[in-house]
Amino acid sequence: MNVVRLVCRHKTALGLAALSLFAVVLLYLAKCTSESLRPADPRGFPQQQPPRYPQRHPLPGPAELQPPPPPEKTASAFLAVLIVSGPKYTERRSIIRSTWLSAASRGGEHGGGGGQLWCRFVLGTAGLGEDEAASLDMEQRRHGDLLLLPELRDSYDNLTAKLLHMYVWLDRHVDYKFVLKADDDTFARLDVLLEELKAKDPRRLYWGFFSGRGRVKSAGKWKESTWLLCDYYLPYALGGGYVLSWDLVRYLSLTKDFLAHWQSEDVSLGAWLAPLDVNRVHDPRFDTEYKSRGCNNKYIVTHKQSIEDMLEKHQTLAKEDKLCKEEVKLRLSYIYDWGVPPSQCCQRKDGIP
Repeated sequence: MNVVRLVCRHKTALGLAALSLFAVVLLYLAKCTSESLRPADPRGFPQQQPPRYPQRHPLPGPAELQPPPPPEKTASAFLAVLIVSGPKYTERRSIIRSTWLSAASRGGEHGGGGGQLWCRFVLGTAGLGEDEAASLDMEQRRHGDLLLLPELRDSYDNLTAKLLHMYVWLDRHVDYKFVLKADDDTFARLDVLLEELKAKDPRRLYWGFFSGRGRVKSAGKWKESTWLLCDYYLPYALGGGYVLSWDLVRYLSLTKDFLAHWQSEDVSLGAWLAPLDVNRVHDPRFDTEYKSRGCNNKYIVTHKQSIEDMLEKHQTLAKEDKLCKEEVKLRLSYIYDWGVPPSQCCQRKDGIP
């Protein structure tokens, strides 16, 4: 009873004390909560693992995975002409300059642009001796029409790599619609090519003299040790001269690291383009086989020409406005039949240029 009376007598004071104690408890809880929510030192935070790569080299994002922007184009033309040559064939280049290239208004000859034609002789220069390098340097200073590939040793075994290197270079540095690939023993009617190309779609064009029944070579300099696709080569335009549109060259440039290299550069190109939706145009006016079929005034591109052959054709064109002094047929030609298997494609007949 005494305790009850005491509580009743001091109930006000006790109530104030209880409220004060409750307030102190609330402040303490608030402090504890704020401490627990404060970020801890990262070195002691167990869920944060140290990075497994240096912070100065973060993993690339989607934008960084894109290829670097292409260099600025240094030349432009409607038709690019790439003539595959070798360091020692100075005389062949000289005769081509004075014959079928002589009438070419070579736009961008010194790195500019805007003409109908842009022409270069393509050579690999890796491993050249001092005398050869000096000779090429003098030739380049005089003519300015050599495309030198310093990373490539010029040899027959490197022809496929050379072809790919020159197309990658062309794609990066020249703005053009079509490219004619030729050899330094090829004679070409650039006037006819230009005129006919103006009427063609500058996309997906593969124009030349096609073969589909070429058996895989097992010996000699054309021996293919790594060809595993089938017992025949896939249809391809013979390498003495053919025309590609710019977009096919762009495709080769973009996929260069995935492309297999075979011994024959023209066979390789046919295999690279085989799965694509390409407009393959077989034209018997391209006399580009391993030996010439003769001389026909309808020919646009003629392969396996000697210096004398080139001079004669050039002079006959200038004097008589025709290619041949006298038409000669050494071998029959054919029209490629795309409706039959490639091994049956090419039946030689008379009456075809």
